[in-house]
Amino acid sequence: GSNIIKGFYEYSGSHNLKDSLSDNLKEDEDISIDIDNTVVMISISDKMLFNSGSYRVSNKASGILTKLAEVINSEPSLEVMVEGHTDPRTISTPVLEDNWDLSVKRATSIVRKLQKEYDVDPAKLIASGRSSYKPLVDNETKENMAKNRRTRIVLLPNMDKFFAMLSSN
Repeated sequence: GSNIIKGFYEYSGSHNLKDSLSDNLKEDEDISIDIDNTVVMISISDKMLFNSGSYRVSNKASGILTKLAEVINSEPSLEVMVEGHTDPRTISTPVLEDNWDLSVKRATSIVRKLQKEYDVDPAKLIASGRSSYKPLVDNETKENMAKNRRTRIVLLPNMDKFFAMLSSN
């Protein structure tokens, strides 16, 4: 599997996605990068992107979004799924019925920003939300809840483009 993906990233002009991500994004407790076969997953903690309970992107997010956009824009055959995750505490506002709403609205906020302010092609973007149902850790402590409140950026190779590239070589 990894040879195919290595080939994919070589064909598509990116020296190595993991390297360019690591050059661009420093991993720490707020950002983690996982590579699983053909998929790269970047988890970003909420406090890097949003104010608490809000889906408005905070000013603090511009650094990481700039770097993310650079990676996405350098790789024409990527699709990018932005996936919101919440903790299980109940939320209900005139706009947000529950954590499903919050998780999806957070994803659409990031997607809109990438499109409008960072020139990412909207055809590459997918906005999705998982509410609180995919926790990384149990929600028994404040620290754990903070770990579960995250936005996951999933970089997916566009398989049609990938196979087109393979057959043209």
